[in-house]
Amino acid sequence: MQALHIIGEEHQSLAGILHAIRFMLKAVSAGQLEADLKLFQAMVHYLDAYAEKRHHPKEDLLFRRLQLRTTEGAEALAKLGAQHADAPLRMAALEQALAGFVADPGRFDDFARAFERYAEFYREHMMLEEDIVLPLVRKYLTEADWVAVNRDFLAEMATNSGQDGATENFSALFSRLVDCAPAPIGFGPRPFSN
Repeated sequence: MQALHIIGEEHQSLAGILHAIRFMLKAVSAGQLEADLKLFQAMVHYLDAYAEKRHHPKEDLLFRRLQLRTTEGAEALAKLGAQHADAPLRMAALEQALAGFVADPGRFDDFARAFERYAEFYREHMMLEEDIVLPLVRKYLTEADWVAVNRDFLAEMATNSGQDGATENFSALFSRLVDCAPAPIGFGPRPFSN
C-alpha cells in the first residue's frame, strides 16, 4: 500500500500550498503583508504542474484498478474522473485571475475570489477521495493489485523526480515555497526568485 502513502503525502503537500495561499491572501487583504507576486505565481504553478498534471494521473491509475474490482463507488469515481478532466479549465480560470492581479493590483479581490473557488473545490475533491474512494481501494484491491500499483507509482516518481534535470524538481520547488512563505506557515517572508 505504498501508493496510498504517496497519495497521502501529496494531499498534505497540496493542502499546505492551498493553506499558504489562503493565509497570504488574508494577510495581504488586511494590510499585514505585501503581495509577493512571484511567490503567488510559483504556488499557482505548483498547483497546476504538480497537482493537476502529476498527482491526478497517479490517482487515475489507482482508481482504474478499483473499477476492475467493484462497481461500488462508481458514482464517486465518475465524478472524480470528470473533475480530473476539467483541470485545464479550472487552472485557466485561476491563472487568468492571477495574471489580472499581476497586471493590475486593483484586481486583487478577483484573484482572491478565484482562489477561494479553487481551494473550496480542491477541499471537497480531496474529501471525496479520502472519505469515499480510498477506503474502497483499501477494501477491494488485491495483493497483486498493490504490487502493480506500487511499482507504477514508484516508476512514475523516478521518471519525473527532476533529479536528472529533464523534469521539474517539485520537491525542491516545495522547499523553496516554504522558505519564502511567511511565518507561521513558512520560514519567510522572503521574496521568491526564479
